Amino acid sequence: MTTVPATGDVDVLTFGESMVSFRGEGLLTQGSRQTVRLAGAESNVAIGLARLGHTVAWAGRVGDDSFGRLVLRQLRAEGVDTRYAVVDTERPTGLMFVEERTADLVSVEYRRAGSAGSAVGKDEVTAALTASPRVLHVTGITPALSPSAAGAVEAAVGSASAAGVFVSLDVNFRSRLWNREQAREVLTPLAAHASVVIASDDELDLVASGDEDVAVAELLSRGVQQVAVKRGPLGATLHSREGRVDAPALAVTAIDPIGAGDAFTAGYLSGVLDGLDPAQCLVRGAATGAFAVSTRGDWEGAPTREELAVLERHTPGATVR
Repeated sequence: MTTVPATGDVDVLTFGESMVSFRGEGLLTQGSRQTVRLAGAESNVAIGLARLGHTVAWAGRVGDDSFGRLVLRQLRAEGVDTRYAVVDTERPTGLMFVEERTADLVSVEYRRAGSAGSAVGKDEVTAALTASPRVLHVTGITPALSPSAAGAVEAAVGSASAAGVFVSLDVNFRSRLWNREQAREVLTPLAAHASVVIASDDELDLVASGDEDVAVAELLSRGVQQVAVKRGPLGATLHSREGRVDAPALAVTAIDPIGAGDAFTAGYLSGVLDGLDPAQCLVRGAATGAFAVSTRGDWEGAPTREELAVLERHTPGATVR
């Protein structure tokens, strides 16, 4: 069973790089019209949890520019506490360019080197932990950004786990930021501080060795309470000392895969906070993930608590009147 503090100043604290994404209606090389939005794995999870009624704080750095102001404005509009955000007057806000190359292939480019978000350090993370969160959520993206960001994640998970905070680590490997060997060297020791490790089925080898069963056994022996494995359209699995639980994905028309894993994580963590059993946590994660893939945007389709059961009650193509 998972162990989550019963109380805290906020339900969830997360930190990482929030960026601005440019999504084109066509190819960038053809000067396609762009839509400008907030992006970032940790902020996606924060918004998903806030829409489900949880109190959430996001910490990180943004530039003293229009993009940084957009990031903070959008987070606040979605009910995310940004009091621990730092405005960096020397570095710009990171950018992300999303191009739908075909109906089944999305290409992503980053402009993150030297960004404000990559300069996050131990001091601001330590300050944010005074929020006494019930859950600390981090990803494997942040330590790939810079040595200071890696140090901030290491300090945060160490302090939080020592204080009894439920620590969530989503592996979230990004090959444009580092290679698998570099990721494995950093993420494997971080996983020892996690209460739950969340990974796609091709990411488990970055935090433990062997096939899925062997890797899961290793993680559980190191103190991890649960291991959540995301399988995309094949659903998800939750491993714990009590055994294995599987849940299918919900049948929806998928139009945008970006943000689906973050949406699943938000749904799963929401279930943990609500004290649901493992199967119910997976079902909630499957529902939030289904909303994400069937809506364009990283976080725009995140459901409210009232909407969670909509996909289960109605058949595809239905109109709710």
